Amino acid sequence: MIETNKLPPAGLRKILIRGTNWIGDAVMTLPAVNSIRAAYPGAHLAILAKSPVADIYGMFSPVDEIIPYDTKFDNPLGVLRLAHRLRVKKFDAAILLQNAIEAAIIARAAGIPIRAGYNSDGRGFLLTHAVRRTENIFKVHQINYYLEMVKALGCRDVDSAIHLEAYVSPATAREVMQQYLPGNTRSIIGIAPGATYGPAKKWLADRFAAVADRLSADLNAQVVLFGGKMDRETAGEVCRQAHSNIINLAGKSTLVESIYLISQCRLFISNDSGLMHVAGALNIPTVAIFGSTNPVTTSPAGEKTVLVRKEVECSPCLKKTCPTDFRCMTMITVDDVVAAANTVLKRN
Repeated sequence: MIETNKLPPAGLRKILIRGTNWIGDAVMTLPAVNSIRAAYPGAHLAILAKSPVADIYGMFSPVDEIIPYDTKFDNPLGVLRLAHRLRVKKFDAAILLQNAIEAAIIARAAGIPIRAGYNSDGRGFLLTHAVRRTENIFKVHQINYYLEMVKALGCRDVDSAIHLEAYVSPATAREVMQQYLPGNTRSIIGIAPGATYGPAKKWLADRFAAVADRLSADLNAQVVLFGGKMDRETAGEVCRQAHSNIINLAGKSTLVESIYLISQCRLFISNDSGLMHVAGALNIPTVAIFGSTNPVTTSPAGEKTVLVRKEVECSPCLKKTCPTDFRCMTMITVDDVVAAANTVLKRN
């Protein structure tokens, strides 16, 4: 346990939680949000989060209010306007899951008397309850990174397992399926070939295409590509390289719609991405392809995942773009991923 000043055990009627900015990070903060709720069952909990991450908290967290962090606030004047809006709400405390100093500036400018979070990004002086980041905390999974912070503040020790499937309505999922895949009778293989952070996280498009061809034939399945608007080009390249009939929903389905569709997949294959974390936490059989990032800290949650990774001396480098020969990804073959898919399907 990290030593720090504890939050008051009572008297906090309204608590603002600053959510993280990435889909995968938001999924990994859900146990921490549950911990806060368990510590303050009668408090009004609000989460400040950007779109589309706010949808993760809206669907899967026990909060009372989602406060949108709109793009119009992404400038110095906008930060002050947002702080004014928060000041009117008269929060008693702010718990900052986001690591950036900006989150502390907003909480301070909003006049929130108790401001708690990691002492990251030089923001410790803005916090009333700063949690020191130890050397060991950087070595644990991100789920525990966030959970240990709120526990250090005195919040409850809750289960770190994530079961998003418990929140998904099968009837709504079927409706979304009918909207995007009308008349489909085959099982679905979801593939997310993109990655927001940078190209170093992305396996090769032609190999995703080859995997899609192999598995769609072997399993008599319909392959569906998922991703955001920034993933359209990569997903389009996968479609061009493939010989099978692939449905490309990258940039077409919303995050919420994608979550419902992924919940209906027989198998999901992905780079280290936000949708990888969604699939894993939905407990869909998931193959996660890792190259530049660290599976020790960011592997998908859930009990039905298989990692595909090659041990090379330069990985994990955590770089956006590979400065050398991209061997961490080029060494991963189509056979490696197909074998991992067969393994996770047999196991489940």
